[in-house]
Amino acid sequence: MSESAEFVRLESFSSDNSCFACGSENPFGLHMQLYSDGHIVMARTVVPGHMCGWGNLVHGGILTTLLDETMSWAAIHLLKKLILTRTMQVAFLLPVAPNTTVRTEGRIDRQIKNTEALISASLYDERDQECVRATGRFALLSAKMMRRMKIMNDQTIADFEKRYERPDSGTR
Repeated sequence: MSESAEFVRLESFSSDNSCFACGSENPFGLHMQLYSDGHIVMARTVVPGHMCGWGNLVHGGILTTLLDETMSWAAIHLLKKLILTRTMQVAFLLPVAPNTTVRTEGRIDRQIKNTEALISASLYDERDQECVRATGRFALLSAKMMRRMKIMNDQTIADFEKRYERPDSGTR
């Protein structure tokens, strides 16, 4: 990550703050705060000790969640689309200790048509060592398509449209 990059905090586009990964109101969640410099999406998060697997290591599913959320926000913010994760590959490189600050960074590798993107993310420890790496294939969906699929409530979709979709974009 470039030290000179100007990162701006990304505010949730929705009033629903219950997401396990980024929701500020989920008492059991990770409470990720995401930032972007217009090219990548980044988060710094402290994973609590109760999210360990065996021993004193953060559970791999939690690490995967951090990367999935970072890649998802990369697509939402940088491509201005709603998303669904299609596939995800994760490589665990180094163990991650709980109660320490980790940094995730996600970027768009390639947009395939208007409906799919390849996105990657990495998770770094406090010593800036890459501990986990992921790549994913994400479905890119318009608000209109999400309404048709009925997997997101109407208010959240309307909130997304207000924040990200232009009235003249033809995606309504």
